[in-house]
Amino acid sequence: MRHFYRSHRTPAEVLAVADRHFASIGFSPATTTTRARSFTSPLGALRLVVKPEGGHYTFIEATTDQMGESRMDRNVKRFFVELHRADDPSHALDASY
Repeated sequence: MRHFYRSHRTPAEVLAVADRHFASIGFSPATTTTRARSFTSPLGALRLVVKPEGGHYTFIEATTDQMGESRMDRNVKRFFVELHRADDPSHALDASY
């Protein structure tokens, strides 16, 4: 599955958060470049690519080797929530119903 997110963080900051986040939940780094990371775990493989986008945004693309919504995909979404909290610490996440 592919997931996308736009952040106000720089690409280097996003990758630093990704390294901490995915290592803390048992993912092992497979490859590391200046704009991309690959992680592996018993759940499967994850590829994370970050690139500066027009203005002050960083575009983040996460691709997993899983079909449908798996535990790995939920971990990617938790990573995006962590980035969102870093962008706007005062924002309170709540249900929209």
